[in-house]
Amino acid sequence: MFWHPEMKPYTADTSFHFSFPRLTRTATLLCTAYAALLLNPEHALADSNNELVEQGRYIARIAGCNDCHTPGYMESGGKVPEDIWLTGDVLGWYGPWGTTYASNLRLILPKMTEAQWLTLAKSTQFRPPMPWFALRDMSERDLRALYQLVKQLGPAGNPAPAYLPPERTPNGPYVQFPSPPLQKNISR
Repeated sequence: MFWHPEMKPYTADTSFHFSFPRLTRTATLLCTAYAALLLNPEHALADSNNELVEQGRYIARIAGCNDCHTPGYMESGGKVPEDIWLTGDVLGWYGPWGTTYASNLRLILPKMTEAQWLTLAKSTQFRPPMPWFALRDMSERDLRALYQLVKQLGPAGNPAPAYLPPERTPNGPYVQFPSPPLQKNISR
């Protein structure tokens, strides 16, 4: 066994005096704190909700949600005020599927419950270029975080233009997707 000269053998501390009033005060404080949490769960939920909203902000930035659903986000390198985040865009995406527009999530999601949003995100295959498979593969917590972010941001903006079938060329700005092949001059 290791021994050091400063080590003293254990002796019972007889200076401790049991104090019933001190124990009672401590127990009362602990019970009061516990009761406050039980009676005020909104405080605990608010902290949890704030964490989800912050996670939603992060996901909207890094998962590409803002790239299409926020006007001017890509062009400005993400320097767009948060009050216009996820309000949709008039830029069309024209391809063999027709022309699609990034929806105004701030007008659509508030009409759904969180459970309806989770079901939609996990089961719907949207038209290109929406990466529906990315939504499907997100965790439930990530999807809840996006929902809570949109809910906190509140309704704003106008509805995105309606889908156009493939035989109709959009009138407004659009990106042809995929781009038409370049014509090469081949001389022999």
